[in-house]
Amino acid sequence: MHISLVGINHRTAPVDIREKMAIRAAKLGDSLSSLKRFAPSGVILSTCNRTEIYTANDDSREPAQASLDFLSEYLDISIPQLLRYAYIYKDTEAVEHLFRIASGLDSMIIGEFEVLGQVGNALDAAEIAGMMNLPLRQLFQSAIRAGRRVRKETGISKNALSVSSVAVELAIQVIRDPATCKMVVIGAGEAGRLVAKAARDRGITRIYVAGRTQDRASALVSELGGTSFRIENLEEEMKTADMVVTCADAPHCILRAEQIERTMKERSLPMVIIDIAVPRNAEPAIKQMANVFLHNIDDLTQISEQNRKQREAEILKASEIVAAEVAEFNSWWQSLDTRHVVGALMSKADAIRAAQLDKTLRKLRPLTEEEREDLEAMTKSIVTRILQGPVNYLKSTNGDGKAGASVVSELFELEPKE
Repeated sequence: MHISLVGINHRTAPVDIREKMAIRAAKLGDSLSSLKRFAPSGVILSTCNRTEIYTANDDSREPAQASLDFLSEYLDISIPQLLRYAYIYKDTEAVEHLFRIASGLDSMIIGEFEVLGQVGNALDAAEIAGMMNLPLRQLFQSAIRAGRRVRKETGISKNALSVSSVAVELAIQVIRDPATCKMVVIGAGEAGRLVAKAARDRGITRIYVAGRTQDRASALVSELGGTSFRIENLEEEMKTADMVVTCADAPHCILRAEQIERTMKERSLPMVIIDIAVPRNAEPAIKQMANVFLHNIDDLTQISEQNRKQREAEILKASEIVAAEVAEFNSWWQSLDTRHVVGALMSKADAIRAAQLDKTLRKLRPLTEEEREDLEAMTKSIVTRILQGPVNYLKSTNGDGKAGASVVSELFELEPKE
C-alpha cells in the first residue's frame, strides 16, 4: 500500500492555472463522489493556494495515475497540461508535505492559522463522503496533531498574518490613510471575516460587506462592525469606495471590466482592488484601466517574503517538530504491513495451542480450576516465547514490512485478512 499525492500550489502554478484547478468548498462533496470512480479512497485539499489529491491504496497501477485521471476528467484539463504544473509525491515525501502544510510551513504566509482548519475540513469531507480509509485517517489526524504542536511549541504563529490581513496591508500601502477610507468587502465567509477584522485592527471604520446572502453579511458586521449591503447594490457602493477586497467563493467573476468602467466614470479618485479569491472574482482586464490598481493573490509575495524572513528561527524549530512527527507516522505506517500477519500468526498458534490443550485435558484426571488455569497460562507462555522470534523479524525488516510479512505468511501458511 502506498500514499500518493498529486497537486499544484502557488509555487508551481500561477493564479490563472490554479483557478482552473480549484475545487470550491460548495462542490467538494460532488468532487469526492467523482474521485470514488477512480480510487476507492482519497482526500481533496483545495485552498486559495493549492489543490491536492491524497490517496492511500494498494493499487497495481502507478499510485498517482488515479488522481491524474480524476483531475483530467473532472476539471477538463489534459494530463500533459496537468503535468506541466503538478508535483507528484509518494509515501514519506507525501507525508512530510502534508505535515508541513498543516504546520503553516508551506503557506504563502508562513504560520497562518487558516490552513490547519482547511486540513481538518478536508478530513471531515472525506469521512462524510465515505472516502476515508485507515491510512488516510491516520495521516490527516497525525498532520493535524503536528500542526497543533508547532503552533503550541513555537512562535511561528505569534502575531501571524493571513492572506486576508496581507491583502489589507497591500491596500493601505496604496491608500495611505486608513482612518478616512471606505472599504468594500465582497464575501462574508471566513476570508471576508478576516479581511474585516484586519481592516478594523488597522483603524478602518467604514467597512461595507456584501455576501452571498444578506443574512451572512449582516451576521459578519454585527460581530465586527460595519455596514452590510446587497450584492445588487455593489456598483453604487463602489462609487465612493477607496478600496475593494474581494474573497467570495464564486464560480464566476463578480467584478467585470464594464462594471468598473461605469463606476470610475462616477468618481475622480483612484480605486484599489485586492482580489484574493481563487477562482478570481475580478476580471484581469480591469488591471489595464486608468486610476484602478488591481492586485491578485500572487501579488502578495513581497509582504509574504518579509514575513518568512522574520520567522526563520521559528521555521527551524517547527521543521524539527515536523520531522519527529513524520518519523512517528512512518513507524506506524511500517507496522501496517505487518500487523495483520502478526494477528494471523498469533491466532493460528493460539488455535493449535487450545486444541492440543483440550485433547490433553481429556486424558488427564479431573483438574481443579486453579490447575486448569495454570496449564492455560503455561501453554500461552510457551506459544508467546516461540513466536517472539518471527514477530521481532517482522518488526525489524528495515522498512520493508511487506516483504517480511510475505516470508512469514509463506513459512507459517497464513492467510492474513484486513
